[in-house]
Amino acid sequence: MSLKRNFPRIFGLGFLGTFGIVLFGWGTAAQAQSDNSDLAKQLANPVASLISVPFQLNYDGGYGSEDGDKTYLNVQPVVPLSLTDDWNLISRTILPLVYQNDIRGNSGSDAGLGDTVQSFFISPVEPTSGGLIWGVGPALLLPTATDDALGKDQWGAGPTAVGLYSKGGWTYGALTNHIWSSDEGSAASETSATFFQPFLTYTTPDAWSYILNSETTYDWEGDQWSVPINALVTKLTSIGDQKISVGGGVRYWAESPDAGPDGWGIRLQLTFLFPK
Repeated sequence: MSLKRNFPRIFGLGFLGTFGIVLFGWGTAAQAQSDNSDLAKQLANPVASLISVPFQLNYDGGYGSEDGDKTYLNVQPVVPLSLTDDWNLISRTILPLVYQNDIRGNSGSDAGLGDTVQSFFISPVEPTSGGLIWGVGPALLLPTATDDALGKDQWGAGPTAVGLYSKGGWTYGALTNHIWSSDEGSAASETSATFFQPFLTYTTPDAWSYILNSETTYDWEGDQWSVPINALVTKLTSIGDQKISVGGGVRYWAESPDAGPDGWGIRLQLTFLFPK
């Protein structure tokens, strides 16, 4: 059996199997609705003092002249650390496991790890008097890709910031970063990219969350936009003592680079929560 050829099937079926087990447990687990709703609201806050490990499975098509496709599983642990009574340091990591096929014409398939984006936010424990929750810090691009086709082969860095409000069931705000990297010692060209993620979440008293966001990127070197718009529904529940959030939705590519992706995509999400 070729691991590379069967990579999307292996991790896709494994993820969906876990997803199905979670849904089965969801139907049988007792739920503390008020606690779950509060945790779901914290999960919508990128700098909440909550340890979580999201697994986010994405599929997009329409790449290049051969209508290529990409499936990737983002592993996104979030770990808050208390610096003082008034300040937290929030570590947010995005590590993608990727399978892609014909995304650059008839280029064949590639599978493995992509590049890691590591962010750190220094954030006050309490919101401002006006209710603003915020955090600032550095964002790092780490060349962890196992194949040149899956990453930039570059180190990069830049600033990142987030600001949001949480009122009643509503959480809304935006997260942004800008990363520069040098082309020294790399076959890739220099990188200068701005990421901007406005988000809006409504969480019900029984811990359903309705999420709308965009994960927009502007490539300053290539003068190209990537603008996916995501609409998701998630439910926070319990399996035994383990808190989890499970859900999914669709995305539409309002704008993308010349080689794609294009049209509609799919996202499934499973998050393990570890409240204090």
